[in-house]
Amino acid sequence: MNDLTPVVSIIMPVRNEEVYIGVVLNNIFSQDYPSEKIEVIIIDGQSEDATLGIINNFKKRNPTHRIITLPNFQKIAPVGLNIALGHAKGDVIVRMDAHAEYPKNYLTRLIEGLNKFDADNTGGVVETCPPNCKAKSKAIAFAMGHPAGVGNSYFRIGASSPREVDTVPFGCFSRGVFDKVGLFDEELVRNQDDEFNGRMRAAGMKIVLLPDLKIKYFARESWRKLFRMFFQYGLFKPLVVKKLKSLPTWRQLIPPGFVLFLIVGSVSSILSTLVCNLFLFFTGIYFLLLISVAIQGVFRYNVNTFFFVLVSLFLMHLSYGLGYLKGFYGILVGKKVFFKVRQTSR
Repeated sequence: MNDLTPVVSIIMPVRNEEVYIGVVLNNIFSQDYPSEKIEVIIIDGQSEDATLGIINNFKKRNPTHRIITLPNFQKIAPVGLNIALGHAKGDVIVRMDAHAEYPKNYLTRLIEGLNKFDADNTGGVVETCPPNCKAKSKAIAFAMGHPAGVGNSYFRIGASSPREVDTVPFGCFSRGVFDKVGLFDEELVRNQDDEFNGRMRAAGMKIVLLPDLKIKYFARESWRKLFRMFFQYGLFKPLVVKKLKSLPTWRQLIPPGFVLFLIVGSVSSILSTLVCNLFLFFTGIYFLLLISVAIQGVFRYNVNTFFFVLVSLFLMHLSYGLGYLKGFYGILVGKKVFFKVRQTSR
């Protein structure tokens, strides 16, 4: 890009984001990037709360800001993203999530990264934060930000310097990327970013992580929402692997392996005392590891988070593993019905 201040199209799928949408809009138009060079395209997945009202009030108070609101009747993120791309006028496309808070220089740094590193996609590091002061919310955020819960992806654990990676959160794309590799895959309710970035990598494109650019992401506040989210992440991961024609990483296979261990170990323990003892031994080691992480949570927050961290980590492992096994079986038997989930734009 030769223009140092290109027009930026921010695309943002939302559904029932009344708590965060006003904050993120203020966040966007408080950037050090020229506001006249920003357009925001919000794709609403049929929100049932005050989300649209808050957006409309913001537009009335700020008539010079370019904000477009479009409906997403299918209510799922990749459909919404593709609708937004069809209306975007910018030279640069930035995907943003309403459930996050961005530094004041976010847009500037992303675009500088595209230029400096001759990149096709740039992104920062996610810092998972609790949405409120409750012990459970703090524990869920801690578990979602710990390698024991989410692995060791660079965009979660950080890096010492900018580096080329397989994926980044959300993403800042040169407009031409979509002309070369197409749109987001609308079959993927979750993990559409992974699949899209995988296609970019296969096409020889460069994805760069800017580790000093921190995004505050607000975690789920309930175990039910946490379980559903990680179940869906696991469910769609085998489908991503199939679409990209790549082998799964060993990290992906740990949660489904864990669930199989629990099922096979429990059944086999009935038949053999030796198997029962081995099963209890390895299960004990697993929970000792969880306890050690929960203790770290206590030092981070307070003793009230210990039990909540323990349960949150277990639910994340269990739900992802169950989802992965269901997704793998769905591919094995060739039935798309296994990938039908309750529609959500987030």
